[in-house]
This record gives sequence, structure tokens and C-alpha cells, in this order.
Amino acid sequence: MTAEEVYVDPSGLARLYIHQAGSREISAWRAKIGDALPVTHHGRTEVINAICRCAFLGHLNEQGLAEALADLADDFANGRLRQADILWRAALNRAAELSRNHTPKLGTRSLDVLHVACALELKVRHFLTFDERQQKLAAAAGLKLVRC
Repeated sequence: MTAEEVYVDPSGLARLYIHQAGSREISAWRAKIGDALPVTHHGRTEVINAICRCAFLGHLNEQGLAEALADLADDFANGRLRQADILWRAALNRAAELSRNHTPKLGTRSLDVLHVACALELKVRHFLTFDERQQKLAAAAGLKLVRC
């Protein structure tokens, strides 16, 4: 498995920049996998928002916020993360299809469905998330789950 074959849910990516449950595990996995992980524009926005929300909640001070955002920018600038472009109309259509087919059974949220749809549109084979419902959806959609 290469980094290009893995979609990491933004809540998982955020654990690389802010200390949360699973941060140590995803950091160790990230060090092993190497190469650039694909991240959609929407995913990048979610990671930035997760970092900023931690500051709002008082989990990061100003310096911690600045460092976390700088680390994220550095990962894009130095090729550890790669901005991945997708056709949003296709991703949203796929998300609607996933919703119709799986949400009645799995109870997935719209963002769960959207991220799995993005992974499918990027044609990756593997999916990493810490969210149990999203794991079930990814597996139901034919993606292989990454455990770290």
C-alpha cells in the first residue's frame, strides 16, 4: 500500500497536528507510509477548521495554533500531503447514491458519506478513519480499511 492509495478522513489527519486519541498511532503509521497523502480541498478545510476549533475550545493556545497550522502548511509545501482535485459534481452524485444505499442501515452522516464518495472518486483502494460508522460505510463501498 502506498500513500497515494489511501484516503485519510480529515478528522484522522487532524490528529497529526493536534493531540487527540489516536494521534500517536496515526503519527507512527504516517512515518511508515511515507510519500504524499492525497487531500481534497474540502478535506484541507476540515483539517484547518479542526485545528482552529481546538483553539476555540481552549485546547490550543495562540502559539500552539500557529504551530499546528504551520506544520500543516509545511506538509503540503514539502510534499507529505498533496492537494487532490476531484470533480465535485461526480463526488456529490456518488455521495447521494451512497446515502440511498447505505444510510438507512448504517446511520451515516452526510460528511461520512461525502468523504467515502471522495475516496471512490479519487480511485483509492484504502480508507483510514477513526469513526466506526464511516468505517462500515467505507467497507460496504468496497474500500479496504487501514488500521493504525
